[in-house]
Amino acid sequence: MRLRGDTAALERESENVMAPGSDLGIVRQQLSAARSITVLTGAGISADSGVPTFRGADGLWKNFRAEDLATPEAFERDPRLVWEWYNWRRELIATKQPNDAHKSIVELERRCPDFWLITQNVDGLHRNAGSQKISEIHGNIWKVRCTGCGVVENNHDVPIPILPSCVRCGSLLRPHIVWFGESLLTVDLASCSRALKYCDVLLVIGTSGVVYPAAGFASVAKEAGAFVAEINPDLTPQSALADISLHGRAKDLVPLLLEPV
Repeated sequence: MRLRGDTAALERESENVMAPGSDLGIVRQQLSAARSITVLTGAGISADSGVPTFRGADGLWKNFRAEDLATPEAFERDPRLVWEWYNWRRELIATKQPNDAHKSIVELERRCPDFWLITQNVDGLHRNAGSQKISEIHGNIWKVRCTGCGVVENNHDVPIPILPSCVRCGSLLRPHIVWFGESLLTVDLASCSRALKYCDVLLVIGTSGVVYPAAGFASVAKEAGAFVAEINPDLTPQSALADISLHGRAKDLVPLLLEPV
């Protein structure tokens, strides 16, 4: 099922798209009946808020790949360069707001006592929207971690002083991000494992399904017996695994899932 934005085709489809037997109607019924719901989100949901992917960036950063800046080795080699890149990203993200998809996920959390959100995004928009039961598996750009004492704390400085130092021990701070070559935090892996193995429904929203370990999360939930629904503008490697794939933008489709059955 495809929703094509606010075109005339969308208006013609709208009369039937909410019907109980439609793909969207089936997903709504599954969510309504579920005792446990897990949501996995990726860059697509933030794209609807205008957050860029930060790959192939313009200006200075077009000469760098994200993989060349988001590694422990890059930070050790040139921490100033890495922090300048992250400060540029923070300045862009600071102008963005949660969209209707973020807000609808907060409402879904409110309605379902056994709920968990797993996001690959580091922009903090889910927390800004009000999500509380959440694993930010790749970290949060608005948090910093001391390379000396290891303390993690919130930091919303825009711009952030370069190079930032820890007020406790004076050591260099780094973005609290899981970089390429680093493992996910054990606590996040444990939370994700439980959420995936015991959910009745898994919603996969705006993720291409190619970055591991998140790319394998739908398989875990499916093997445990969950109903898997995908929301993405295009087909992804997860599409064949999903029980239903809804093709459209997250900000348009996710709010429709909360409509009464």
